[in-house]
Amino acid sequence: MASAAEQLARNLSFSTFSKAKALQQRILFTLGALLVYRLGTFIPVPGIDPDAFRATFEQSQQGIIGMFNMFAGGAVERMAIFALNLIPYITASIVVQVVSTASPRLEALKKEGEAGRRKMNQYTRYLAVLFCAVQAYGIAVGLEGSQGVVLNPGWFFRISTVITLVGGTMFLMWLGEQITARGVGNGISLIIFAGIVANLPATVAQTLELARTGALPALAGLGMLVLALVVIAVIVFFERAQRRLLIQYPKRQVGNKMFQGDTSHLPLKLNTSGVIPVIFGSSLLLLPATIASFAAQGNAPGWLTTVTALLGRGQPLYLALFAAFIIFFAFFYTAIVFNPTETADNLKRSGGFIPGIRPGERTAQHIDYVLTRITVVGAIYLTIVALIPEVLFSQLAVSQFIGGTSLLIMVTVTLDTITQIQSHLVAQQYEGLLKKSRLGGGKRR
Repeated sequence: MASAAEQLARNLSFSTFSKAKALQQRILFTLGALLVYRLGTFIPVPGIDPDAFRATFEQSQQGIIGMFNMFAGGAVERMAIFALNLIPYITASIVVQVVSTASPRLEALKKEGEAGRRKMNQYTRYLAVLFCAVQAYGIAVGLEGSQGVVLNPGWFFRISTVITLVGGTMFLMWLGEQITARGVGNGISLIIFAGIVANLPATVAQTLELARTGALPALAGLGMLVLALVVIAVIVFFERAQRRLLIQYPKRQVGNKMFQGDTSHLPLKLNTSGVIPVIFGSSLLLLPATIASFAAQGNAPGWLTTVTALLGRGQPLYLALFAAFIIFFAFFYTAIVFNPTETADNLKRSGGFIPGIRPGERTAQHIDYVLTRITVVGAIYLTIVALIPEVLFSQLAVSQFIGGTSLLIMVTVTLDTITQIQSHLVAQQYEGLLKKSRLGGGKRR
């Protein structure tokens, strides 16, 4: 039988949305913030020749730089102030979360509630600035090594480039936090989502042009479209899939009344980690590969050129590392966001239990066992969705396309944002019901 929240969700209408003024303001704020982000992707870094850089970019966009440009919403091909996007911040978040599992001090901070969370965020920002500065300096040196790109090479250009790119990333971090707090959805994910969607028209136009000129066979183009639709359907199915554990509550007596036992479900998502493993894996691959790609354009040692080639899209090393990162972060992030022991303790305190399983430690072990099994399936699903289109499209030599990683981010972020909007509408409808039934504390007259 559907719950009250599910029944309300089915009855949502446009009239409910028109009455939700707070939700409308959140949506407008989100759209305005994303518009500011898109405007920033067109402001170039000072001191470079746009035409010369465009020619250099066209020679290297087939590899990892093309993927970085996709995540940055085209800011890389214009060498804009947001060229680094949020990749350094995401990488810093990965490092802090990994280190916190081995550091007792950081582990204690995570248990201190809001104060501990703020301290962890502060450490993440400091580390993000360091990563961003290193990456920006590598880009500046790489640009100086490219013929005619930099107008006045030297330390002044390097310092100004580092300050500009670091400032752009810091602004995006702040903007993402504002979207999360005052808008709708997760700000960091929405910024990455906006960058990918911004490239969608150009990607479709380029694919149609390749099909028109015969560079891409018509059958292959049709197959790409069918594959994209299949991948979207698979993503929606797996993201909504759940493993429900039956929870039973015994009879209880309150005063002179005896309440019958009730049953409920503990929903465990098949992919508890969401799109985080793919974003984290991409970020870890992009950080060293971007520096190597730019540096390899100048007078760089041979091993940098080798690294750039091995980490190219569709290359065996790139695919192997990407798959390993996805699987690792699928399990790692699931362990962070879901604690079986804490869940078992909460069930025990509320009197709930899983039929046939003793409350307490045995329940925690059972939940952990089930969660591990479904996480294996979720990790395999993420790996297949992220890698199979990469392999197929790389074989077709299509330089710009919406691959599995992009589709996964777009669909997942869309589902999460819609779910949050629906939650706001359900809350609005609950408030309306309370006012109509005069249960909000008002007096009858």
